[in-house]
Amino acid sequence: MGKDTVTVDSTDGRKPSVCIVAHLAYGELAGLTTGHVGGVEHQTSLMARWLAAHGYRVSLLTWNEGQPDGVEIDGVRNFKLCASDAGIRGLRFVHPRWTSLNQAMRRADAELYYHNCGEYVTGQVAHWCMRHRRRFVYSVASDPDCDPRLPHMRTVRERVLYRYGLFHANRIVVQTLAQQRMLRDGFGLESLLIPMPCAGPQLEAVRTNDSQGRASSRVAWVGRISEEKRPEWLIEVARRLPEITFDVVGAVNRESNYTRRVLDDLRALPNVVIHGRVPRERMPEVYGTLACLLSTSAFEGFPNTFLEAWSHGVPVVSTIDPDRLIANRGLGFTANNLPELIDGLKKILSSQARWCDASKSARRYYAENHAIDVVMPRVEQLFLGVTGRLAAST
Repeated sequence: MGKDTVTVDSTDGRKPSVCIVAHLAYGELAGLTTGHVGGVEHQTSLMARWLAAHGYRVSLLTWNEGQPDGVEIDGVRNFKLCASDAGIRGLRFVHPRWTSLNQAMRRADAELYYHNCGEYVTGQVAHWCMRHRRRFVYSVASDPDCDPRLPHMRTVRERVLYRYGLFHANRIVVQTLAQQRMLRDGFGLESLLIPMPCAGPQLEAVRTNDSQGRASSRVAWVGRISEEKRPEWLIEVARRLPEITFDVVGAVNRESNYTRRVLDDLRALPNVVIHGRVPRERMPEVYGTLACLLSTSAFEGFPNTFLEAWSHGVPVVSTIDPDRLIANRGLGFTANNLPELIDGLKKILSSQARWCDASKSARRYYAENHAIDVVMPRVEQLFLGVTGRLAAST
């Protein structure tokens, strides 16, 4: 057998049923242009579709957004919870939110439950799985979720439930070596490193020369308009580099004085083009016009936008660098402050040879580490192993 081959235990010949808990993922699964958009939702929907296409019984639990309960999309059954705003404030945490989650997990009736994103839901899913003797795999989405201080969890309730989920997961998956070290040092927990999958274009469709990319003066900033993404840094970079066109792709999930001010400042800049939310199927058109991707985030896990850019041979200039991959593998440039961001953009745009080297390195790194058919067999092997169905792998 090939190195990615897994064999299901022949004692019953069945693949285990899998349920993915991702409250905000219905829009992503259904291909809607409304609702929440984020990396977690994209990843979980991508995984669900792949597993369904490979013969697994897969379900996805999400908020009620008006869809029929149990509707099947691309082979994935969607069981709905309550609506996100249902119930009485102060009481709805228990009912209907927690009770509807328990009911939906029961309807899914899976052997393995998977949750990606550090929150109180992690503990709720783990608790149900413990009571009903089901297996639970938790996947880390962001670096702060590995910090024992849990700096971005605002309430004691959320921190307690999240910790419960961590310590009662059958396996924990991380995206980087840094996250693995943080979990070990901060919580005394071991984890399995599996890169996140990304659906990229075929090699022949990728530009790896100067004909469009480095010759372009377009830079994209892709993400939610929110404080942790620091779009105010983008505004300052755009002001200082008027010769570069900045494409802003993303929407506001929750309107506030902050987001209104950011959008007003962006609209005032003549070299900024605000696209709003772009359907995922049209994103290759965006990446195909770029010189590079710009990230100004304060923290991340492993951004899907990086993987998407690299799959198209687009280098990244970023304030974060998971496991120092950008620096060590020549995938673009990293920065700790605004002057370094500006310097990185100038470097990647000023040299044809430098851009081409980074573009080729980016595509190579993606193909070897994040292509779906490279990553998902490892996820499959994990799921089979956790449920005791893995007979052999070579």
